[in-house]
Amino acid sequence: MQVSKLYVGNLSYSVTSEQLRELFANHGQVNDVRIIDGKGFGFVEMSSVDEAEKAKDALDGSEYEGRTMKVDEARPKREDNNRRNNYRY
Repeated sequence: MQVSKLYVGNLSYSVTSEQLRELFANHGQVNDVRIIDGKGFGFVEMSSVDEAEKAKDALDGSEYEGRTMKVDEARPKREDNNRRNNYRY
């Protein structure tokens, strides 16, 4: 793993940033948590790559709030030049 930022997917829509922070804090220092409203996923940034790896190994595939979480290395946002909302009419 190369980065300390994790993608956390398949979250219950009721999960809060504070709940996610507490869950990941069991595996290291959490620098930032962002939940994407209404999408069921978010991002957690740990203080080091080692802590991110530890959290990923411990939490990927585990059940939280009735859902099986997907935890993986966050990837940079893709630029999609073919999307309609990139064009002005």
